[in-house]
Amino acid sequence: MDPKQQNYAWLKDLALGQGGALFGVAEISGLKNRFLISPAAMKGLTYGVSVGVALSRAVLDDVKDRPTLLYKWHYRQANNLLDKIAFLITLAVTEKGFRALPIPASQIVDWENQRGHVSHRALGEAAGLGWRGKNNLLVNETYGSQFRLVSILTDLPLAVDASVSSDCGDCSRCVAVCPAGALGQSPETYSLEKCYGMLKIFARERGIGQYICGVCVRACPGKVRV
Repeated sequence: MDPKQQNYAWLKDLALGQGGALFGVAEISGLKNRFLISPAAMKGLTYGVSVGVALSRAVLDDVKDRPTLLYKWHYRQANNLLDKIAFLITLAVTEKGFRALPIPASQIVDWENQRGHVSHRALGEAAGLGWRGKNNLLVNETYGSQFRLVSILTDLPLAVDASVSSDCGDCSRCVAVCPAGALGQSPETYSLEKCYGMLKIFARERGIGQYICGVCVRACPGKVRV
């Protein structure tokens, strides 16, 4: 087997064995100008690994028009699991003598524009895990948007995945239920201002305390989870 394919298979087995449900790899030269990472940290890193964990359908069924305490807990645990997977991959890659940079699953560094170090959605899209949906999230054919992502950047030689050529078609479930009215018939019509404004309102509700929603995630189950 080609060394890049071997490395890919090794990392995929590691990620899925730790609880991941989705795995993909992209070459990141076309994405680097969008990263909020120092040149020193990015030195020599050429590949992006995208890992996703599935969210519980039962937890999401409890979400109607706003986030619930169950969803808040589940959201946090999904992020914790993703960060653990990213950390373990980083350790494994480093032990082989290569560099790896784990990107937190949920950490904002540009609050005005609500951006993290890396767009997990954009990297996941480049890594073939799905397409940018009308909800401005990544949509996977199997899981819809009912998953969360983490990213690891590395110089470990890896086979890369092809991007997915698809879209949401006539489906507008997320548009119909968005409590902020932030969604339209294309990803480009997504309104960050409206979405973030509603997240601020939800964050003030007793027990929530963070910028989460979950309504459009619940509305996008994927083909297998309908």
